[in-house]
Amino acid sequence: MNPQIKVPTELKLEDLPPRTMLPGFNGRFIHTSHTSHVFWEIDQGHELPEHSHPNEQVVTMLAGTFELRVDGVPHRLEPGKVLVIPPNVPHSGVAITDSRILDVFTPPREDYY
Repeated sequence: MNPQIKVPTELKLEDLPPRTMLPGFNGRFIHTSHTSHVFWEIDQGHELPEHSHPNEQVVTMLAGTFELRVDGVPHRLEPGKVLVIPPNVPHSGVAITDSRILDVFTPPREDYY
């Protein structure tokens, strides 16, 4: 678990310990006073159950293909695509291939500390 970062800090992604949040979903976490950043490595075929949260979420696809269903609408995400999910909107998904995603949440995800 990373403490909240409050001063200029340089980090190496590989030095952040990965945490398994769901089977096949391994994240490296950075928390600031206003955001949570999660660098996900997701194994092909693993599913994200439908859920919602009070945080706005910006999903940036870094590698692979992931289908994210937001409020019932499917979005096929590939590298370079960005999807903004408003607060409290139900969403779910599945990794079509091994995937890498950067999620940014505001306010910070307290359940990710």
